[in-house]
Amino acid sequence: MQDPSRPDAPIDIEAARTAKISFVSLGCPKALVDSERIVTRLKAEGYELTRTHQGADLVIVNTCGFLDTAKAESLQAIGDALAESGKVIVTGCLGAEPETITERHPNVLAVTGPQQYEKVMDAVHSAAPRPHAPFLDLVPPQGVKLTPRHYAYLKISEGCNNRCTFCIIPRLRGDLVSRRAADVLREAEKLVDAGVKELLVISQDTSAYGVDLKYAASAWGERDVRARFIDLVNALGDFDAWVRLHYVYPYPHVDEVIPLMAEGKVLPYLDVPFQHAAPAVLARMKRPAAQEKTLARIRRWREMCPELTIRSTFIVGFPGETEEDFAFLLDWLNEASLDRVGCFRYEPVRGAVANELAPPVPGEVKEERWHRFMQRQQAISAKRLKAKVGTRQQVIIDEPGQNLAKGRSKADAPEIDGAVYVSARRPLRAGEIATVKIERADAYDLYGTVVGFS
Repeated sequence: MQDPSRPDAPIDIEAARTAKISFVSLGCPKALVDSERIVTRLKAEGYELTRTHQGADLVIVNTCGFLDTAKAESLQAIGDALAESGKVIVTGCLGAEPETITERHPNVLAVTGPQQYEKVMDAVHSAAPRPHAPFLDLVPPQGVKLTPRHYAYLKISEGCNNRCTFCIIPRLRGDLVSRRAADVLREAEKLVDAGVKELLVISQDTSAYGVDLKYAASAWGERDVRARFIDLVNALGDFDAWVRLHYVYPYPHVDEVIPLMAEGKVLPYLDVPFQHAAPAVLARMKRPAAQEKTLARIRRWREMCPELTIRSTFIVGFPGETEEDFAFLLDWLNEASLDRVGCFRYEPVRGAVANELAPPVPGEVKEERWHRFMQRQQAISAKRLKAKVGTRQQVIIDEPGQNLAKGRSKADAPEIDGAVYVSARRPLRAGEIATVKIERADAYDLYGTVVGFS
């Protein structure tokens, strides 16, 4: 180890090396951003990150605690880490219920809740003392990312002010806390400068951004940018990158961003978690903007921006959902003609108000409705994708291949949407954006050939 009284003395590299740390990140993209912040701190302090538990001296598991299936996955991951490493620190949403973890795994070193980065680092320092030479591992300005180099999630706020009856996120993560617009833009700038070509804007309720700050402006470059949804999106559109908007509720002010999509400043893509369509179910869910005339709003959005892609998620089998409610939802799907849709069978989350609102829907009924829903939406998605055959689409490459590469169009977010399978005369690189002529489609994916490059 270097003698601090002799700054010119040689560094003992082996003595300076610290424990190897393995990291598991579970749950949604918002949790992934939390993981990236912790990993960035670890790297900044000189810790060594390893991809496997085997040989690791310490494992950190960032958990999801929203649904029972997610809790089970998190508990399994903790057990696997304990079996392979023996030393495990647990953080994330399930950490808000520490007894759930310690009853199953009493030997974990520490349990912290979501966004408690300092407590995670305190636990790391106790289990594996901070190395004396943190400059051995340089940290890039944009921080350490757990996504591929060409795209990154950009979280603009924490928590949520909504009180949806099926959701316990406000209890786990607190009320809405928006970041200053200048801080968000500074992070975006660092990401783009580092080679990121797609920014995926996320939060619990993206369209509510800035409400808690009373839309206060902050200095960015030679101008002030207000903490308003439209102002932030407009500023993000100035970067040389795709900007994709997730978790946007259909409030009236969302109409203001559609012209930005029509002119190509941000991607013509909205992820709107409608969750249901039947008025009685939406009322029991206490969904924000539940009283909005969503079909009329969707028609108006598409009039303003014909290229607009709308994706959404829905819940079937919500307590009290009748066959009439479900039939209403299927009819609504037909009229809305959404591009991309995910569907979940309702799970009774412990502590959620929804569990007490109405009698539960039997499991076999939920399953049958889920299959009917998926069949209906599959036909809608296939029709919308078929309409793209013969068109030219810009495609960002995610997975290069010798003869066939896998990418995504502007209508496809990573992980949750479909893909575009691309053939080309030369090997394509990850992050490269190509112009692809679409030659065929199936229910979920497109297939085409490169005819140019952006």
